[in-house]
Amino acid sequence: MEDEFSKTQRLKAAVHFTVGRLCQEVGQDCDKEFSKQVTAAIAETTFRQCDNFAKDLEAFARHGKRTTINSDDVKLIARRSPALSKYITKKCEDLVSANQEQKERKKQKSDKKRSSEGEQAEARPGDEDDGEEE
Repeated sequence: MEDEFSKTQRLKAAVHFTVGRLCQEVGQDCDKEFSKQVTAAIAETTFRQCDNFAKDLEAFARHGKRTTINSDDVKLIARRSPALSKYITKKCEDLVSANQEQKERKKQKSDKKRSSEGEQAEARPGDEDDGEEE
């Protein structure tokens, strides 16, 4: 139980650190300053929202009688935020396209390898039938 608490505390600290950095960057870009309380509130809200997302993703997969969370589950999480939903859908399409291209390249590579092995087998001396009878 203490190990779980320790992990949670480390995750919270990492989120707080990252949110602090982002607040600094945004603050510099906009000539504004974020108070420590605001940064802490954003970090806590972010952590809780991520926890809710994780639980919902698990529930979606379980509902689909799966043990693996897939891209459809993630799209379902993002459905209430049109901008996020559009971004995730685009990323999924890009991944599918990239995976398809990679499969095609592998197939072409293996086809070339097979055809070159076949040509080498045909060209080996002694394996040919020169048409002479013994």
